[in-house]
Amino acid sequence: MTPATCWRRPPSNVVTEPTSTTTWIGTSWKMTKTLAEARAYARVLAGVGWAPRVQPFVIPPATAIATVAEVLPPDGAVLVGAQDAHWEDEGAWTGEVSVPQVKDAGARLLEIGHSERRAHFAETDERVNLKVHAALRHGLLPLVCVGETAQQRAAGAALDTVTAQVTAALAGVPATPQVLLAYEPVWAIGEHGTPATPEQVGDVVAAIASVAGPARPVLYGGSVSLDNARGLLDLPGVAGLFVGRAAWDVEGFLALADVAAQPAPQAPGGPYS
Repeated sequence: MTPATCWRRPPSNVVTEPTSTTTWIGTSWKMTKTLAEARAYARVLAGVGWAPRVQPFVIPPATAIATVAEVLPPDGAVLVGAQDAHWEDEGAWTGEVSVPQVKDAGARLLEIGHSERRAHFAETDERVNLKVHAALRHGLLPLVCVGETAQQRAAGAALDTVTAQVTAALAGVPATPQVLLAYEPVWAIGEHGTPATPEQVGDVVAAIASVAGPARPVLYGGSVSLDNARGLLDLPGVAGLFVGRAAWDVEGFLALADVAAQPAPQAPGGPYS
């Protein structure tokens, strides 16, 4: 598949103002890709004309944000993100990067509160909230990750756990700023994750919307693949997909974007039945 033979429209058709009908398709590269690999991936995306309903985004490691943003500029269709940033604008925080710094490097979106950050780097609900405010203060779009562990789900605490994370993340945030929320059950993430059923996803997405409000898009992430992408996107309340390994190869990302660009199947008895 190449940009010249895709379904996609000319590059002038870009999403500048996401709406309630926008389908988000994004990926975090986590701790993968050299600068050369990141640049090559970005160059493929830069040659694509995206369907108007699709909003793509990529989140490189901090070392590659500027490189990717040079290829995918701020006025382009593809949003470039950062995987994390400190809540303070500057200071003696060795090893950290600030929101102004990732913005200066070209980030337009900030991933916050991924389960790996929560589990391995002491990312608390309080810190997630501080980072949400920092992102909004500097004009970045927060992408807040929430999700329960297998133990919490087995104990019947999935809804309470996730809604508490959402409530904490949005504390003090006015209703108007856009915030993306990504439901990523911890037990479904990673190479050995277990794909969630539509029922499991649907119940939690509905609970998130009840807390965050219907205007804030809820994405799903966790063992997303070409096999289950369409079914996940067709679930009520799911506004897009936040993909891991299935999108680390650019052809995988484009294949998932193809799925997102297709209209949802008509129900029996509809105009095409």
